[in-house]
Amino acid sequence: MKVAALCFDANDPLGLARFWAEALRWDVGDEIDDVISLVPTDGTRFQIDFARVPEPKGPGANRLHLDLTTTSLDDQLQTVETLIQLGGRHIDIGQRPEEDHVVLADPEGNELCIIGPTNAFLSTCGRLGSITCEGTRAVGYFWSAALGWPLVWDQDDETAIRAPDLTGPMITWGGGPLSPKAGKNRIHLDIAPDADRDQRAEVERLVDLGARRIDIGQGDIDWIVMADPDDNEFCVLTPR
Repeated sequence: MKVAALCFDANDPLGLARFWAEALRWDVGDEIDDVISLVPTDGTRFQIDFARVPEPKGPGANRLHLDLTTTSLDDQLQTVETLIQLGGRHIDIGQRPEEDHVVLADPEGNELCIIGPTNAFLSTCGRLGSITCEGTRAVGYFWSAALGWPLVWDQDDETAIRAPDLTGPMITWGGGPLSPKAGKNRIHLDIAPDADRDQRAEVERLVDLGARRIDIGQGDIDWIVMADPDDNEFCVLTPR
């Protein structure tokens, strides 16, 4: 099983894609069926998709956000300045003044952190350091088994996984309590079985691990919508 895409709901897919292309230093790809993709330029093995939806982001924080690394204080400051010029803004989610990261929201209110250059935990990652999630220890174990990615951190209810070859970003979970959900998450993962695997067999494996199939009004499509043990949506695509 592989991560195929990280997917954002977006009112303005092109505008949001341009913001994140600057943030990540990736390229904006083609638009297909109201979805605009970002193409990685740094060896990351999945794309980021921005899909048009009519509803705006709700008032609460997303359960998932991205942590972006920087190489120097100048890089961090320049990144913040550039993203604010592109429509980002500073936000307060309870971070302490002594913490070395800067918390921003993108033009549609999705949270992100610009990590300082002294962060040792993400020092071996590229610009996209972490897909950072609220989540219990159990859900970290679920995703480790689901993707076949080993745990690289498991301490004090916090977990992190990374691809077996230790490339690309980490996916991290900070422990409970979880924020209440009001509708589906604004950001979710698309995962896909390897080309020699069967989609429905993989779905049954995920059910055995603690996931469940859900209906969000997706209709007749060739991917399967599921929720992980913390009730976060994800999609299982056809093998590739």
